[in-house]
Amino acid sequence: MRILSGVQPSGRLHIGNYFGAIRQFVELQHKGHGLYFIADLHALTTIREADKLRELTHDVALNYLALGLDAGRATLFRQSDIPEVTELSWILSTVTPMGLLERAHSYKDKTAKGISPDHGLFAYPVLMAADILLYLSDLVPVGKDQKQHVEITRDIAVKFNQTYCKGFDAQSGEGGVLKLPEPMILEDAAVVPGIDGQKMSKSYGNTIELFGPEKDVRKRIMSVKTDSTPVEAPKNPETCNVFALLKLFAKPEEMADLRTSYLKGGTGYGEYKKKLAELFFATFGEARKRYEELCNNEDYVDEVLRQGAGKARAIAGQVMDQVRQVTGLR
Repeated sequence: MRILSGVQPSGRLHIGNYFGAIRQFVELQHKGHGLYFIADLHALTTIREADKLRELTHDVALNYLALGLDAGRATLFRQSDIPEVTELSWILSTVTPMGLLERAHSYKDKTAKGISPDHGLFAYPVLMAADILLYLSDLVPVGKDQKQHVEITRDIAVKFNQTYCKGFDAQSGEGGVLKLPEPMILEDAAVVPGIDGQKMSKSYGNTIELFGPEKDVRKRIMSVKTDSTPVEAPKNPETCNVFALLKLFAKPEEMADLRTSYLKGGTGYGEYKKKLAELFFATFGEARKRYEELCNNEDYVDEVLRQGAGKARAIAGQVMDQVRQVTGLR
């Protein structure tokens, strides 16, 4: 079973990235062949500073390795190290209907927010499809809100196979060059609130970084938005951002005690924030040590990415040989 996923190096990774995706990716590496790529080509739609992109790309690799990705078990690589992905993206774009791209949630959401669309934003799903189809992926782990990405990929693969593979059966998916992937819905993927109460996102600037300096992390945690309920008064755990974040870290019995404390009153939000900081550093303490070690061993990280690219290209080359053959490019 081949499992594929990627993450954009569009900013420092945060606890939303971890609880929403990376935690599950690390677990999945023990259940199949994991291919995890750093989507630096995708990041070009938002990052326009070369040094910043290089730095953030390298940092994503550090994050994955520090958080437990085993380079001997899973394949970690840079998207841009696989030239076949841009070749396949162009080939797929020649059979992708415009209407399919116009219906993409990511495109509609960004244009609705006033972001000026360019071709990269519009054609984003085609490159994403190439990322998935190039490695004959079986499963693509996604949250419920990202399921459309895999559905679009399947539609594009069907269109390509129908166009170029005479024996292709759309119902079974057999007889085509490109395998139809399945979404793997991460039911336990957490939607993590940011320090302002919105969904935690790099684009909102409301994150708590996984590997930020300790002083900065504590400051961010202490700035989590709360209401004006007095210290002595009972507090509603269901509407509290701090309580929602505590649930990510605390054990069930701890959460039961915290809920009782909230409802009883007599404890200020500042104390709960201190508890959150304590749990954060207890949870990520070992990973943060590993991160520091990796920062001082860049040759190792570069070698992991180099070997990962070699493994990924070996698969990509076989797929592209077939794609070129059926399209007449060879």
